[in-house]
Amino acid sequence: MKYEGRARALGMWGKVLHVDLSTRKTWVEELPQDFCSHYLGGIGIGAKVLWDQMGPNIDPLGPQNILGLLPGDLTDTGALFSGRFTVVAKSPASHSWGDSSCGGFFSPAIKRCGFDALFIRGRSASPIYILVDENGLAVKEAGDLWGLDTIETEDVLKKRHGKRAQAVTIGPGGERLSLMAGVFHSGGRAAARCGLGAVMGSKKVKAVVAYGSLKCPVSDRSRVIRLSREFMQRLKNFEWMEPILNDSILGAVGRVTRPGLFYLRQPSVLWRLLLKKFGTCSLTAMSAENGDSPIKNWAGAGYIDFPLSLSRKIGAGRVTRHEIKKWGCHSCPIRCGGIVRVRTGDDKVMEMHKPEYETICAFGSNLVNSDLSSIFKINDMLNRAGIDTISCGAVVGFAIECFENGLLSASDTDGLELRWGNSAGILTLVEKIIKREGIGNLLADGVKHASEKIGPSSIKYAVHCGGVEAPMHDPKFDPGFLVSYCLQPTPARHTTAAYQYLELQRLEKQFPSLSPVPLITTRKKRFDFTSKARDLALDCFYKMLVDCAGICLFGTQIGGEMPLVEWLNAATGLDLSPEEYIKTGERIFQLRHCFNVREGINPAENFRPHPRLVWASPHKKGPARGIRLDYEKLVNEFYEFMHWDKNTGRPEKEHLERLGLGYVASELYPYEDL
Repeated sequence: MKYEGRARALGMWGKVLHVDLSTRKTWVEELPQDFCSHYLGGIGIGAKVLWDQMGPNIDPLGPQNILGLLPGDLTDTGALFSGRFTVVAKSPASHSWGDSSCGGFFSPAIKRCGFDALFIRGRSASPIYILVDENGLAVKEAGDLWGLDTIETEDVLKKRHGKRAQAVTIGPGGERLSLMAGVFHSGGRAAARCGLGAVMGSKKVKAVVAYGSLKCPVSDRSRVIRLSREFMQRLKNFEWMEPILNDSILGAVGRVTRPGLFYLRQPSVLWRLLLKKFGTCSLTAMSAENGDSPIKNWAGAGYIDFPLSLSRKIGAGRVTRHEIKKWGCHSCPIRCGGIVRVRTGDDKVMEMHKPEYETICAFGSNLVNSDLSSIFKINDMLNRAGIDTISCGAVVGFAIECFENGLLSASDTDGLELRWGNSAGILTLVEKIIKREGIGNLLADGVKHASEKIGPSSIKYAVHCGGVEAPMHDPKFDPGFLVSYCLQPTPARHTTAAYQYLELQRLEKQFPSLSPVPLITTRKKRFDFTSKARDLALDCFYKMLVDCAGICLFGTQIGGEMPLVEWLNAATGLDLSPEEYIKTGERIFQLRHCFNVREGINPAENFRPHPRLVWASPHKKGPARGIRLDYEKLVNEFYEFMHWDKNTGRPEKEHLERLGLGYVASELYPYEDL
């Protein structure tokens, strides 16, 4: 793809940086003049470049795979919550489109170098790291860094290049090509899903360091800042409630919100207060009580197997008791993160990023483990190893269930007794997974690969979607998660679309095409997918705008009506309507989907949910009792709205052309005119 001319829209540099590690060649491409209005930045650039420059059926861990790191359109413009970057590549876990995003400070650092994206192809013969600054790119030898953990690597690179330098790294998990490995930053933030750390490891890239001081041009910076101030002012409502929130109250909220005859729309103000006071660990007790959290590898029963007396032991109050300071990403006024100081049993003191809900649930509720000390240790171990805590917790749960049912014996597990709640055994197993040692080597590539090695009798315990482990949110509590897990280009993703996102985001106030969310919903309507696919699809398109802009999803969910469209127009100088932006979001979503179609992937089949995600036995007790989701009905409605063929997943040619994706249609319909 040869670009001619610079992107006219501001908020972007109109320049994309490339490196081929096999040849050590670097070059800069310039974006075409109308690129921003068609694809914006961030994931939009990633979708276009990977479609154009990478053919189908390549080995995700081979040199032909392209790894992209992309800041957003709104990064460093004065817009709030604009500190996220996206990592893209073909996923080695699902062999589909792969992307994962991360907060922190790397996004503005790379944008201040004067580039909208960095793409890495080829493979180095020896370990290297990449240094990006205002002059371009340099490849540096990293033999002395190979084998270090993520935090040690960042410390060395900051000493070498100065405190203002920001780095993303892989740990031993990525070096050993674990398909659960992610790309890590700032001591514990992670683009964790899809196995993209293994892609980075396969290229022998230990880290990417960015160090720049350029100020990206913005069309109307004063308007961006004014919109941010007004938004911030709207976020100050109900702050008086924050001091009274605790795990007992959250547990009561969980009991009230269990599946019942009626459902109340979720209040965004409560989520804002919880994030500000506790962070995402505020969900632990509440989600165990209401059925949102998986228990016993998705086979347990919410508050029965893991009651409030246990979930409070690993809940928000117990976690934040160890917090020594708040931590927030670039341009974030909520600061949901935190640094905790924990004294271990051997009288050592650890400091680390506060574990997130997904980590606490994966190694707590999911494993019936109420030992918070073990969860702190595992959080630090996996952050340092550069391994996704969601997938690792899921594969540990899978191993425990296989052990309990005789599919794994003590001789298989190196003598470990794998039992629910056995925190010492769980911790030892995680160490083995990180090192690919013994039973750990069997489990290091996730549930799907481990199940294939153990045998067909383990499939009923192997909960995944398309090779990626399901996140810590049960679709039987929020059926909208089925779209995120099974019908979007990256399987098993919990950050795309859900009923609760529609409730919290109130998008109908910005985008007239979305239906208003009622204050009260009946049980029958909540679990009936009739007429739901349209709004869930539009929520997916909105998430594309969020990722293009480099915006944090939480910022869209906390009330105040985030002025995303206004920010984008003010930063870029474009004058697009909300509906034109939604069309842009769909264009990017469909392009990512077509990447998968070109790979021979039809998501409804290839990412089909494990039975435990959609059905709970009528005899089962707990929040999900009697619930069975009609996946086929959801597929039919979603595919119809998306103009996808049910048998192949291929979008209608005419619809692709209406979206300005005629070049995609010509590749997917090569013999149409013959």
